[in-house]
Amino acid sequence: MLYITQLIYIHKGQEEAFNEFEAHAIPIIANYHGELIFRLRPEASAFIETGSMDKPYEIHLVSFPTEADFGDFMADQERKKFLHLKEQSIKVLFLVKGEKL
Repeated sequence: MLYITQLIYIHKGQEEAFNEFEAHAIPIIANYHGELIFRLRPEASAFIETGSMDKPYEIHLVSFPTEADFGDFMADQERKKFLHLKEQSIKVLFLVKGEKL
């Protein structure tokens, strides 16, 4: 099982475009045997310490059975129709691949 954690930072004022992209992209995850385990928007009070990074707008934890399933999701043609919204709204995204220990 592959786990994907994303720390998502968006451009100020681009929340609507980001939310529209998510509304299209998130349901597609299931088409590739994936699961959105959680999606959260952390409050400032939730951070105990921060280093040199800003607080992310949103954090996702997603699982896919295989790397191939994740790759197929990323290549999905319907999802690609809305990538302009992702590019417009996201300043930077940290994607961490991992496995359950």
